[in-house]
Amino acid sequence: MNTVKNCMDDAGVLLAKNARKSGIPKSTFYQFVQKNQMERLAHGIYLSPESWEDTAYVLHLRCPQAVFSHDEALYYHDLVDREPMQPTLTIYSGYNTQKLTASGIKVYTVKKELLPIGKETITNAFGHEIPMYDLERTICDLVRSRSHFDFQDFQSALRRYAARKDKDLNRLMEYARLFRVQNVVRNYLEVLLG
Repeated sequence: MNTVKNCMDDAGVLLAKNARKSGIPKSTFYQFVQKNQMERLAHGIYLSPESWEDTAYVLHLRCPQAVFSHDEALYYHDLVDREPMQPTLTIYSGYNTQKLTASGIKVYTVKKELLPIGKETITNAFGHEIPMYDLERTICDLVRSRSHFDFQDFQSALRRYAARKDKDLNRLMEYARLFRVQNVVRNYLEVLLG
């Protein structure tokens, strides 16, 4: 049974796929899960009872191709004050998002080649690394999806971005061209930076 324990990460998360890769029989794995009263968080993902659940990390494990975006990224980059009501991810078009949306996750899709644009790895409050879009990609996503945002939040996020010292306007315009929102972004920035 010690071999199963070796498959658990520092956060107390145990993945069935890691146990399979280590050659641990299913019966041994499930005996360990039951004996240690591990909580099933999602298909193939279990948490030890003495650990805190990091929902963002678990979501990343459930869907490793997805990137935290929109509301999540706006909050992380301090462009809005309100914590997101529900997790927000971006995944490539054609990915079956049914299970994600059924579990209350807001999902946006993009062409597969646009998914990695602006993707970075951040360390969240629990100390886990998760993928999130950078500041400039977040602004492009905000502009592209502006009809989904409250107008005051939209304006506030753009104002905060314009006031930041760490903004990269060249990168922003490069991303804006890729997402075909360069004219809209330019118009907003001219007003805010004017």
